[in-house]
Amino acid sequence: MSGFTHFDATGNAVMVDVGAKPATDRTATARVRVEMLAETAAMIASGSAKKGDVLGVARLAGIMGAKRTSDLIPLCHPLPITAVTLDLAVAGNGVDIEATVRTTGQTGVEMEALTAASVAALTVYDMCKAVDRGMRIEGLRVVHKAGGKSGEFSQA
Repeated sequence: MSGFTHFDATGNAVMVDVGAKPATDRTATARVRVEMLAETAAMIASGSAKKGDVLGVARLAGIMGAKRTSDLIPLCHPLPITAVTLDLAVAGNGVDIEATVRTTGQTGVEMEALTAASVAALTVYDMCKAVDRGMRIEGLRVVHKAGGKSGEFSQA
């Protein structure tokens, strides 16, 4: 399994030992979009959803998701997260979500950023599914990562 860090020489799944790595400042940003009907986006923007403030609840859910990443993804290390920010905006026929996570530690926070964005998107879906069953969650990706041995990574 050459190249995969979460497998040992015999092919067994393992948590990577990061004990010898220096603690550095690390950050990661992930993005995702929830596509929906124009009427649904307008409802979210106006704050008239029956379940309440869709963007506010999704923001809190994303923060909680980042904090619980190691409980959800089997080989992720529990990390001392120092900051989580989620920006959610109604744009056209959808909601754009960007999650940024920071830590000072021995491993990166890409999974925490991806989890935060995912949970926020799932919350938007959950709060609006009664009025729009055709919503789609699209384009989940890491758009920026900095810190650690592998350095900086950016993509649109």
